Amino acid sequence: MIRQNQSFFNVIMIFLDMLVITFSLILAWYIRFETDLLGFGHGTWGFDHYMSPLLIILPMYLLLYYIFGLYTPQRTKKSIRSELFQIIKVNIIGLLVLVALLFVLNLTDYSRFLLAMFAIFSIGFSTLERYTIRQGLQYIRSKGYNLKHILVVGAGDLGEKFANKLMENDYVGYEIIGFLDDNIEKGQKVVNSEIIGKIIDLEPLLLTKEIDRVIITLSPRHRSLLEAIVDLCEKHGVKADIIPDYYRYFRSKPYIDMIDDIPLMNIRRVPLDNSYNMAIKRILDTGVAILAIIITSPIMIITAVIIKITSPGPIIYKQERVGLDRKNFMMYKFRSMKVQDEEEEKFQWTTEDDPRKTRFGSFIRRTSIDELPQFFNILKGDMSLIGPRPERPHFVEKFREEIPKYMIKHHVRPGMTGWAQVNGWRGDTSIEKRIDYDMYYVENWTLMLDLKIFFMTFRTGFTDKHAY
Repeated sequence: MIRQNQSFFNVIMIFLDMLVITFSLILAWYIRFETDLLGFGHGTWGFDHYMSPLLIILPMYLLLYYIFGLYTPQRTKKSIRSELFQIIKVNIIGLLVLVALLFVLNLTDYSRFLLAMFAIFSIGFSTLERYTIRQGLQYIRSKGYNLKHILVVGAGDLGEKFANKLMENDYVGYEIIGFLDDNIEKGQKVVNSEIIGKIIDLEPLLLTKEIDRVIITLSPRHRSLLEAIVDLCEKHGVKADIIPDYYRYFRSKPYIDMIDDIPLMNIRRVPLDNSYNMAIKRILDTGVAILAIIITSPIMIITAVIIKITSPGPIIYKQERVGLDRKNFMMYKFRSMKVQDEEEEKFQWTTEDDPRKTRFGSFIRRTSIDELPQFFNILKGDMSLIGPRPERPHFVEKFREEIPKYMIKHHVRPGMTGWAQVNGWRGDTSIEKRIDYDMYYVENWTLMLDLKIFFMTFRTGFTDKHAY
């Protein structure tokens, strides 16, 4: 039944996509030639001339939609983001191919403005179409319709957690018809479902029950049993999925590398390991740092003069910190304390009423002016504008032993400001909480998250009660 529904649904999707593509081209033609909003004139060719490429566009776009996975089930994906990226790719490729074909066919009089408008409308309306369908299906599933019937083999901790996740994410539309387990009595409840038999009862249930998928939550030590269950499911044409027992080691979405036919599952997802993401962030860091140095140069000059007048010693204070890939670097700050012995300073933590601070030093620390020279660290590549705050080597060694997963923060460049700091975990606050926020940033980095932190810094970061 589910497969029949999916086939019928795909036919509807193809029909709707054809309507959206056709409407997008008609709307682009109408705006270009009927409204003449931009003063281009009405042109010499008629409506039929500009609609004739639909004979190429429709099959080409539908083929591209299929190639880019836009007709595969999206049941387990809550966000439209992945589909949006694919729709953008399809339209860019489709537009390039279409322009090339028009050139080959010597149809160089075809309006380039119309093609650009068509691409924009196609992306916008296709995304709206997919979003509307997705929201509608999720609502229908949350009400108990269009469900997939799931049999879970294994009712231990892993099976129970899986059942709880399905309850929390009812938009997926998975209904557990029961559990099979050799160690729990039949009839006992696991979350909202019952134990309906032992593992040996799997084949009779596959023959008599409407089962769309079997989820196996057994430990890998039951290797022979796992193989037997998978073989039995395939014998009866029912899909089987295995939830690996070692999932507990994953804090975020794992991803898989392949060496020939050997899969390597990465324990921790770090988006900034991606060279494209890394390059984009580095380009933005460099641009913002240059602009910030220009804008704040009057403040930095005045600060330098006051430090020189009010306290003997250097203007810039250099301190060793641990950065990307656990490599040490010298971080720059405006000096806010009296000159002290370097060896003693390595092991001292700044406190609220620290007697080492100068009078002007207290002010520039509260307002974060002392951090401005770190824009030069960003230019050098030691730091990023946004990331986990770097710490001194002595404290890194200390926290590595005391706080689990502390060193994960060094998978990315340290930052002038970060997710922990804008959420109030700055200065003399809980290190454990700070690391929780740092780990979230490392594993969930996006440009939008950086942008959010950037604007939150203006609201909370410059004057913080913990910045002393």
